[in-house]
Amino acid sequence: MAGSDHGWARRFDDELLGLDPEDPEARAFAQHLDRMQRDRPAYTVEGYIDGVRDFADSANRAQGARYWAAVLVVVLLLVGVVWVVGRALMIVLGAG
Repeated sequence: MAGSDHGWARRFDDELLGLDPEDPEARAFAQHLDRMQRDRPAYTVEGYIDGVRDFADSANRAQGARYWAAVLVVVLLLVGVVWVVGRALMIVLGAG
């Protein structure tokens, strides 16, 4: 497992020594640790895109009410963007 591309796979050699890397719960915990300790640039486009990717990954893993709350957040953001773009177009075209 040490030759794997996944960053979380190295955790079984260091921090999670003795746990079975094939165990789904141990693998999920290693992936969680990897996400929590990831060092990403702050206040950059790459950092914001990374945050959006983390949100999308979390929403895809969520179930039940948390999933629908994430869907609601995305829908509200899209409605806000459509409203702002519509208002800007009205101002630019002189209809506002």
